[in-house]
Amino acid sequence: MPVDKLDTLVNSFASPWIGTLVASVATMAIALVVWFVVRAALMRIARLHVIASKVLARASRPMLAAVPLLALQFVLGVAPADLAYLPTIAHVASVAFIAALTWLVVRVVGGLSDGVIALHPANVSDNLEARRVQTQARVLSRTATFLVCLIGLAAALMTLPNMRQIGASLLASAGMAGLVAGFAARPVLGNVIAGLQIALTQPIRLDDVVIMEGEWGRIEEITSTYVVVKIWDERRLVVPLQWVIEHPFQNWTRSSASLLGSVFLWVDYRVAIEPIRAELVRVCEADPAWDGRVAIVQVVETSERAMQLRVLVSSADAPRGWDLRCRVREALVAFIQRHDPEGLPRLRADVTTTA
Repeated sequence: MPVDKLDTLVNSFASPWIGTLVASVATMAIALVVWFVVRAALMRIARLHVIASKVLARASRPMLAAVPLLALQFVLGVAPADLAYLPTIAHVASVAFIAALTWLVVRVVGGLSDGVIALHPANVSDNLEARRVQTQARVLSRTATFLVCLIGLAAALMTLPNMRQIGASLLASAGMAGLVAGFAARPVLGNVIAGLQIALTQPIRLDDVVIMEGEWGRIEEITSTYVVVKIWDERRLVVPLQWVIEHPFQNWTRSSASLLGSVFLWVDYRVAIEPIRAELVRVCEADPAWDGRVAIVQVVETSERAMQLRVLVSSADAPRGWDLRCRVREALVAFIQRHDPEGLPRLRADVTTTA
């Protein structure tokens, strides 16, 4: 190789940018190697801890971006200040690091939520406490995710001098615009605050049986802005969180899933009540949906034609209670038809025949 070409090659490798690039690549590679070693050690430790394992699994991918970008920040911080395009590259690296850090925090929040939910499974018979914890974990994690993304976006925009100037100008000279924007954002902020209220006060939880807007269903999903109610006929009712806070509704599983169900029968005055009571006990004892608490027959109404019987039965939850009521109604009607067919309501009249 000619001497002049060799001198040119040496000078090019000796330039400040080449040294900075080599240092950047080497530092980022070392940081990744250190992270892989630390992650392997953490995975061994986290095997015995559900929350730690969930968080580590969620944070693995964003850490692959955050760790080298963090190492790059140190290299660019000590790089020569006279390097060409150094401020632009440092700014892009800072924005990328903020984005990676925001991604990491969002994934960590999701991992914490997954760990808490895994420690409280809802597929058990008595899942009241599990549903309470799951509701809090989901709502709080989504609210925290929204706040983290908002903070990350604000931090990224604050790195742009032009954006800082525009923001200062808007705050200084557009007070009315700020009021309009605040009024426009009121529903969103109201739903966020309502989500925090729901997570803390627990008026509803996941899988609660509720009646909203005259519809019977279960709470299928609680997001940061709305609630999805799965109606009994497979429809979905979407209700804003603020509506849940501001309007009354029925929650059939607020403190317990067990409840009473009623069946009403009109019968003739000649019907004997005791045989019906005995038949009710027999039907309930043979039905697995009955929880053994309540099975009574009461006369609650009378008219000039018949009397009304109210049958009360208890069950462990609403679906079983509905099925139990239907079977009890069918069994008692069949019992009256078999044993006392004259006991069904009759129309009495005096007929006078004249010649």
